[in-house]
Amino acid sequence: MNLERFSLKGKVAIVTGAGTGIGKGIATAMAESGARVVLAGRTRSRLDDTSDEIRDFGGEALVVEADISSREDREALVASVLDAWQQIDILVNNAGVNVRTPPEDYREEDWDQVLSTNLKGTFFLTQLAARHMIERKYGKIIHISSLSAITGIPLIPAYTAAKGGLASMTYQLAIDWARYNINVNSICPGYIRTPLTRPVEESERGAYILNRVPVGRWGEPEDIAGTAVFLAAPASDFLTGQLIVVDGGWMAGG
Repeated sequence: MNLERFSLKGKVAIVTGAGTGIGKGIATAMAESGARVVLAGRTRSRLDDTSDEIRDFGGEALVVEADISSREDREALVASVLDAWQQIDILVNNAGVNVRTPPEDYREEDWDQVLSTNLKGTFFLTQLAARHMIERKYGKIIHISSLSAITGIPLIPAYTAAKGGLASMTYQLAIDWARYNINVNSICPGYIRTPLTRPVEESERGAYILNRVPVGRWGEPEDIAGTAVFLAAPASDFLTGQLIVVDGGWMAGG
C-alpha cells in the first residue's frame, strides 16, 4: 500500500473548536500529517496555545478567532482562510456547546444556544466551505457528532437533538455533494476526556461510565484524531455518508 494516501501534505484544513479537547487533538494530528491547519474558536489564548504546539514541530497554523453561531464570524473565517492560503480542502466541524439539565426544566434560551452553535452554525459554515469545494471539485467534510446521536444519554436534550441532526445531515450532504468529489462523514466519539466532559467524569456517573467501557478507560482526544486524519486523507476517498463510532466498545457492550 502507498502510505502517501494517508498523507495530508499540501492540504488546508479548518478545525473549529481547535483550542481544547478533541478539536486540539485533531488539529495537531492533521498538522503532523502535513496539512496547513486553520485553528478556529472563540478563545484566542487557547488557539494560540494550539498554534504554538504545532509550530514547535514545524507545522503551519493560522489562528482565526470566530464564533460559528455568528454569520459575520463564519464569513470572516472562510474569507481569512482563502486570503491566506487560497484553498479549503478539509473542514472539521468540532465546535460545540452543551447545557446539562433535566428535560422537564430545560430553558428555551439554553436550547437556542446549543442548537445555534452545534447544528445551525455548523450547517452554514459547511455551506460556505462547500461552495469553494464545489468549485474545485474536491473536499473532505468531517462532523464531530456524538454517541447521543444514536443512543440515549441523560440530561442533554438540546445536545442530543443537535448531534442527531448533524448525523442525519451527514447522510443528506453526502448524497448531494458526491458528484462534486466531496466526502461527508461523521465521527461519533464515546466518552472522551475533555473540558466539556469533565463535569460528567467527576460526577457519580463517571464511575459507571468507566466500568461500562470495555477497554477500561475514558478516551483521549488523540483517540479521535487518527480517525479524523484517515477521513481527511485520500485513503478514504470511497467512504462517504458514514457515522463512525469511536467509543472504546461502549456500543458493543450492551
